[in-house]
Amino acid sequence: MTAPISRRSVRAVGVAALFSVCASTAFGAAADWSKVDAALGLKGSMQPGDVYKYSLPRTDLDVTLDGVRILPGFALGSWLAFEQTGDGALVMGDLVLLENEIAPVMQRLLEGGVNVSAVHNHLVRARPFPMYMHVEGHGDAVKLATTLRSALEASKTPLQPAQGGGAARPQGPLDGQALDRILGRKGSDKGGVYQFGIARAEPIKMHDAPVPPSMGTAIGINFEPAGDGKAATTGDFVLRAEEVDPVMRALVQNGIEVTALHSHMVGEEPRLYFMHFWGHDDAEKLAQGLKAALDHVALAKQ
Repeated sequence: MTAPISRRSVRAVGVAALFSVCASTAFGAAADWSKVDAALGLKGSMQPGDVYKYSLPRTDLDVTLDGVRILPGFALGSWLAFEQTGDGALVMGDLVLLENEIAPVMQRLLEGGVNVSAVHNHLVRARPFPMYMHVEGHGDAVKLATTLRSALEASKTPLQPAQGGGAARPQGPLDGQALDRILGRKGSDKGGVYQFGIARAEPIKMHDAPVPPSMGTAIGINFEPAGDGKAATTGDFVLRAEEVDPVMRALVQNGIEVTALHSHMVGEEPRLYFMHFWGHDDAEKLAQGLKAALDHVALAKQ
């Protein structure tokens, strides 16, 4: 005779089964980015915070600003970042576009259910003039990727890894250790561009999901050798409202131009402002000015 099963046992089995299904679903979504790769026709890579990210540098563009040829990794890097959420995925990104590419790309994004959260400049005086379209979507990751692929095809963004050529080459080395020492952070050399990604102190959320620094909420500082012993620097400070004025003053007082102040996202918590900058001078002098600005920002501990 089979022993009777108590209601408590049934409940325990049900909870265990539900947990097993949820864990299996979560694991499957996290491990199955290959389907997103296939939809985009690109290969992404895992980043800190369980973010799966794609880089799409505009290697087809030859952009000059104040006599400096802009490397793709310096200020022409489109990117898309996916994060698994409880009911699908969150995607955020920044598309570098020429002016005549904005309307067709936007149309395909909106038709496919991907939101455009900002369209604006990051630089001034650059020729040809790049614009930046920030995107955000929430739902099925493969459907989002399919829409994003269609939108990118409405531009001339290279959708295959660069095979060499077509990009400006850096002019001489930068002393990364000196920049690290001045900024008090550790940077890294990527294709001749020395880059810093600096996280804010507080967590950022959208759709009740965390938005890690690798999804566009880190302060970005890039240096590129510019010849004659000089460097160019650009990037963006990610700021709370009370930090905007002191950071702007610190940059301007140190000879670094503020080129844009605006939002990149809609509905993030807390509300953030993005301040873009440009400098062309001795690399260590630029770093000292940027450090003066960083001193006014609440940064994550190292």
